Amino acid sequence: MWLRLLTTTTLIEGDLRARLSQYSDISLPRFDLLAQLAREPDGLRMSDLSARLMVTRGNVTRLADQLEREGLVRRLSGPDRRSVILRLTQLGKERFDEVASAHEDWVAQLLDALSGPEQEQLSRLLGKIKTQINTRRSTSGG
Repeated sequence: MWLRLLTTTTLIEGDLRARLSQYSDISLPRFDLLAQLAREPDGLRMSDLSARLMVTRGNVTRLADQLEREGLVRRLSGPDRRSVILRLTQLGKERFDEVASAHEDWVAQLLDALSGPEQEQLSRLLGKIKTQINTRRSTSGG
């Protein structure tokens, strides 16, 4: 089952990468970062982005540097002066919105082998596994 999950994830990710590269100059990691910021109009701390994207802070910093140079995000001082908040600019929101609609359609196409109820069931089952893993992590301190 684990190999099936991993293979399916890899196939979906590869398809989305290919479609994004044909559709725009926004790579999948850049899209994922912009998507996180689009959900949080007040922005996110770099450390929170790192946790949400499950990548290192260095990766987030490199992506942020690129996106800032392109005018898609801007850095703001955090409340404690040591943290940095990353926020979408208006241009960043517009660029993300252009790609997000297409991305949503692609994901729907990739998952259309499952009926609506099957997709809901799969989502519930994966959520159950995620909850169990997070519970074990929090109780074991890791």
